[in-house]
Amino acid sequence: MNYLAHAYLSFGDSEILTGNLIADHVKGRLALEKFPVGIKKGIELHRKIDSFTDVHPATQRAKIWFRGDYGLYSGAIMDTLYDHFLANDPKMFQSDAALLDFTLDVYTKVESQSDHFPEAFAKYFPHMREHNWLYGYKTLQGMQRSLQGLSRRATHMPPVDKAYLTFIAHYYELAQCYYELIDGIITFVKIELSK
Repeated sequence: MNYLAHAYLSFGDSEILTGNLIADHVKGRLALEKFPVGIKKGIELHRKIDSFTDVHPATQRAKIWFRGDYGLYSGAIMDTLYDHFLANDPKMFQSDAALLDFTLDVYTKVESQSDHFPEAFAKYFPHMREHNWLYGYKTLQGMQRSLQGLSRRATHMPPVDKAYLTFIAHYYELAQCYYELIDGIITFVKIELSK
């Protein structure tokens, strides 16, 4: 799961949302101690979501189409692709306007916690907001941009052109993997948040 899914799975809580979005920039357990309880919980939730997603049978099956060309990066590619299917899931977002409203609310809530941004996240958050990355997952063109962004951040990742073509070629099979995953992960996260 990538930014949109982590945002969605925060269920509107500003601190959990912020922790969920900044988590990739917070390494180790000791680094957690400087954050407020809610943000810390969001960071820990992000890690649990990633673990749940990585070992899920649907994800394991989906990664097979990318593993030959992208090796360990196949997981990161699937995380990005899952956000596309979430953005287009009518059960989660009944319209384009609903998705847009959700994304704008996310940016407002995260901005309210900007004192807790790690340096790297603080640098690109304005760009994320200005270009509405979360909404961009909805379109195929947005997915091309997202995969290119992933490639820029992952220094040893091969060019993503082939990943995009694989995504298009196996679109419906990958969508099925998303649908096999989403209800289970929502239930999992609600249980984690209730602890």
